[in-house]
Amino acid sequence: MNNKMKLLTAVAATFVLGFTVNNFAMSDVANTRIAVVDVQQVVDASSKVQALKKEQQAKAKELTTFIEKARKDVAGTTDVKKKKTLEEKYTKELNTKRMAMEKDYAQKLAATDKAISDQIANVARANNYDMVISKGIVLYGGADITEAVKSAVK
Repeated sequence: MNNKMKLLTAVAATFVLGFTVNNFAMSDVANTRIAVVDVQQVVDASSKVQALKKEQQAKAKELTTFIEKARKDVAGTTDVKKKKTLEEKYTKELNTKRMAMEKDYAQKLAATDKAISDQIANVARANNYDMVISKGIVLYGGADITEAVKSAVK
C-alpha cells in the first residue's frame, strides 16, 4: 500500500510539473502577432519576376533559332564526315549555351526569391509581426499583408 501511495504521489507531482511547464512554454503564444501572405500573388505582381520571364522567353527563342540554323546547316552537308563533325560541334555549342542559360536563370531566380523574402520580412517587421506564414497553409486567422508586400516588391 505504501508503494502505491508513493507511486500516486510521484505521478501527481509529474502531472503538476508537466502542466506548469506547458503553461509556461505556451504563455507567450497569446502575444504572438501572426501575418499571412499570398506568396503567389506577390510573385505574380513582381516586376523583377516578369522581366526574368521575358528574358527567359527571349533566350529560349534564341536557342530555337540556333537549333533551326544548325539543322539546316547539317542537312545541307552531304559529306558524312563533315556532317558528323558539324553535329558534334553544334551539339557542344547547344549544351554550352543551355548550361550558361540555366546557370544565369538560377542565379537571377535565387536573387529575386531573396528580394521577395526580404520584402516580406521588412513589411512584417515594420508592422511588428512575429511570424509570417504562407496564406495557402492557413485555414483561419492571421493579418493578411499581401497587398503591402506587393506594393513593396514592385
